Amino acid sequence: MVQELSKQVYFISDAHLRMDSKSDFEDRLVKLFDEIKSSASHLYIVGDLFDFWFEYNFAIPAAYLRITSALLDLTRSGVKVVYIPGNHDFWMKDFLHREAGVELIRPKGTGKAGEGIEVSHFGKRIYITHGDGLRRDDRGYRFIKRLFRNRFCIWAYSQLPVNLAYRLAMGTSQASRDYTTNRKKSDPSDYIAFARKKVDDGFDAVVMGHVHLPQIENIGNGLYINCGDLFEHFSYVTLDEGGFRLSKSG
Repeated sequence: MVQELSKQVYFISDAHLRMDSKSDFEDRLVKLFDEIKSSASHLYIVGDLFDFWFEYNFAIPAAYLRITSALLDLTRSGVKVVYIPGNHDFWMKDFLHREAGVELIRPKGTGKAGEGIEVSHFGKRIYITHGDGLRRDDRGYRFIKRLFRNRFCIWAYSQLPVNLAYRLAMGTSQASRDYTTNRKKSDPSDYIAFARKKVDDGFDAVVMGHVHLPQIENIGNGLYINCGDLFEHFSYVTLDEGGFRLSKSG
């Protein structure tokens, strides 16, 4: 507890790092990881750090090695890094745990929208979920989500040649992002309504990603918190004894 009182808890989401391009926000993300080594006790990655992730037994995208190395530096410095998968990286297995010391926590259940994890820091009971599928008009997405998590579909995809599989993935991820961008940036009331129910259940705060809209809003006796994103707003959330704050990396 003494260690936590002197350090901050960080929450990030939605970097959507791509396999086919390098960008300045990847540089900024690596810089952020380096900056928080001495100030963080925990880093929660609230989904979609990668634009796509499929874990073969003997192959990962070379473009992700730099971020993997940066995460390893974080965990070696004593920061506990916890990864909650989102809708672009839910096929993640144990590579980041084996190679970078990252703890992957997959919410228990059947893929129902809003499944998440519960943690406690600084006396606050916190619910963390990526947030995908929570819009009332996301019925089509919820069906696709169940389909993509079907064991046969996962096996079938794993049989594709690696280069072909990732080429298909890049196109699918781009189409998904194009389809949802405007919808995500519309009324966030469905996400807030979900958070309100969790607050009514006794949580002090609900932390999400997915929407790409950085926000902290009081809801009754608790907070709705969205991390924003790490490619447009470059926003993240911190928690210390003074409470939650939205921050932006320069």
